[in-house]
Parts: sequence; C-alpha cells; structure tokens
Amino acid sequence: MQFTETVLIAFAALRANKLRSILTMLGVVIGVSSVITMVALGTGAEHAVRDQLTKLGTTVIWINPQRLQQGGVGTANATKLTMKDVEAIRQRAPNVVGVNYQQDRRLQVAWRNKNANVQVTGTNANFLEVRGFKLATGRMFNDAHDRGRQRVAVLGAGVVPLLSSGDGSELLGERIMIGGRGFTVIGTLMDRGVTGVADADEQILIPFSTGRVEIFGTDRLQDIWARAGSEDSLVQAMTEIYLALRRSQRLRSGQPDTFTMRNQSDFLVVLNESRQVFTALLASIAAVSLVVGGIGIMNIMLVSVTERTREIGVRKALGATRRSILLQFLTEAVFLCLVGGIVGIAAGVTFSDLSRRTMGWTTAVDSPSILLAFGFATAIGLVFGVWPATRAASLDPVEALRHE
Repeated sequence: MQFTETVLIAFAALRANKLRSILTMLGVVIGVSSVITMVALGTGAEHAVRDQLTKLGTTVIWINPQRLQQGGVGTANATKLTMKDVEAIRQRAPNVVGVNYQQDRRLQVAWRNKNANVQVTGTNANFLEVRGFKLATGRMFNDAHDRGRQRVAVLGAGVVPLLSSGDGSELLGERIMIGGRGFTVIGTLMDRGVTGVADADEQILIPFSTGRVEIFGTDRLQDIWARAGSEDSLVQAMTEIYLALRRSQRLRSGQPDTFTMRNQSDFLVVLNESRQVFTALLASIAAVSLVVGGIGIMNIMLVSVTERTREIGVRKALGATRRSILLQFLTEAVFLCLVGGIVGIAAGVTFSDLSRRTMGWTTAVDSPSILLAFGFATAIGLVFGVWPATRAASLDPVEALRHE
C-alpha cells in the first residue's frame, strides 16, 4: 500500500507541473527518435545492399587486371588480361559453369535527334546467363552474330529513356549510331535496379568480335566474369581460377599477382562493415541528445527538490521513510524518461516511414533497436534520477520544515 501511495504522489507532482514535465521529456523524445531513425536508416541500407548483391548473384566472380604501382600510387596502366586467360579458366576450372569477358568504353550514342554518352560493352553471347540480366524486349545476340562481327546491339534499361520516351519496343530494329558507326537494336534489358562500378543498367551490349575490331581496337580485356556452379563450390572455383590465371600469366612462385578477384560476398562484407561503422557513428551522435535530455531531467529534479523541501519535511514528520522519499523522486524521473521514450519511439517510427515514402530512402525499423532505445531511456531516468532522489531522501526533517 505504501509503494502504491508513493507512486501516486509522484504522479500527482508531475501533473501539478505539466508544462515543465513536457519540456523536460522533450530531450528524451528527441534522443530516442533520433536513435530509432538513424538505426532504421542504417539497417535499411544493409537490406538494400543485400538485395542488390542477391540480384548480382552470389556465385559470380569478378576478375580484372591488377593496377601497377609506382611509388606506392596506383597508375592508369594495368597488367593485361586476354582471351588466353579466358581459355585457361575454361580448361582448368571445372567448378566454373560459365565465363563472360568484356571490353568497354564510354562513347557517344545517337538515335534520331537524341544522343547520350554511355558505356558500350563488347561481350560474348552468354552475358545474360553469367551476369544474371534478363531481356525486356527482343532477343540477345548469339555466337553467330559474334563470329560474323555483325553490328547489332542490346540496350540496357538505363539507356532506353536516354534515347526514347517509350518502353524501348519502338527502338527494336532501329539503327542507332555508336561512336559514329551504325548498329541495329535487337533487344533491351530489364531494369536490374543495381548501380555501382561495372554493373550499371546504363550500358549497351555489342558482340565481342565486332567491338574488338571496329570499336576498341585491342585484344586487352577490361573484365572477366565467371559463375560457379553453386555457393558450396564458390571457394573451389575461385582457387581453380587463381591457379589457372597464374599459370596463364606465367607467374613464378613469389611473383605478385597480375590480377584481382572478387565475389559478391566480398562486396557484402566490405559494405556491411562500412554500414555498421556509419550506423554506430550516427547512433552515437543521436545518443548524445539522450544524455543531454538526462542531464535536463536531473537539473529539473534538483530544482523540484529545492522547491518542495518543506513538503518533504512534512512527509517525513508524518512518518514517511527515507526509502519512500527516494522512491517518489526516482519514480518521477523514470516516468518522465519512460513516457519520453514511448513518444520518441513513435516519432522515430513515423519519421522513418515518412522518409521512406517521401524521400525514397530505404529504412527498416526492427525490434532490437526499439528495445535498445527504450532500455537506454529507462537507464537515463535511473542514472540521472538517483542524485536528486538521494538528495531529497537525505534532507533533515527539522531543517526541511524551517525552509521557506
């Protein structure tokens, strides 16, 4: 009964100073909502990265030439990958089910009165299977187009709106100019929704042999892409590719590699680590406002103790124990933080949803972040409420009654 009465007295004190209580809670509300929002943004970014890498394919391996180092600085000149290396992978990597190779360069592309500067990629006919792209309209070029060095092109989803206002079907069979040479459009690709280095939707595919002779004029490959048979065989496939390329490049033991290899899991690890650091930084900054809110609560509670010194003396004179006084003021502090935490969680979830709807940001509010913010708010109330509560409980009743 004494505990219930003490809690009711604490709530009555808060109701008597509604405006002050609301303003005191505001710091906690801002802190909790900031933590919820920042963590939601970080978690949403992680989910977006995972979705993109799933679209890229978890069994895809990317091989590109190693950049030369001069004085510790990477130069524009890189070592060379050629079709000899592609054949070495095909012959010596049984766990690789497909090899795609490419040359690329940004060129001016024109159709009727529209033009754009986009990446033109010379590649082989298994591009869709190895890289995981899909056709939207038309068809992909085949080995016969490649052997015959035919001028045909498949447009990436990002290229279509640069040349046409429609869905791309009106471009089928049309002749476009690529680097001053005419190519016939035979297909368009579906939007992959993946952006980043070497895997953008904004590219035009042409047969490798056509590009090598008429566009690029070199046998140097910019990239080689390989697909392992399964995730279980990915490590073995990478080992086979590594050994095949070192042998193809005639590298002796102890010589540095002339190429680099990456799979999508590597990208995921790097991006996920960056996301975690970024999220922790933002959450730490947001947590500062929670601490500031806690300091505000402590300050207000100290003022409250001073204002209610005579009340405390009367309660002690009537038999209130040190424990009940301590509990009363501690309850007030914790209650302010709990209510502020609840309102802050609601505000954080609302703001995260508004960010997703209005700004197009990827956000994800999960239970751990809500529990963490709520628990932190409770801890703030306990930590910053102990000193004022202890001060109130330690007042001498005789001195308290004399206080004006």
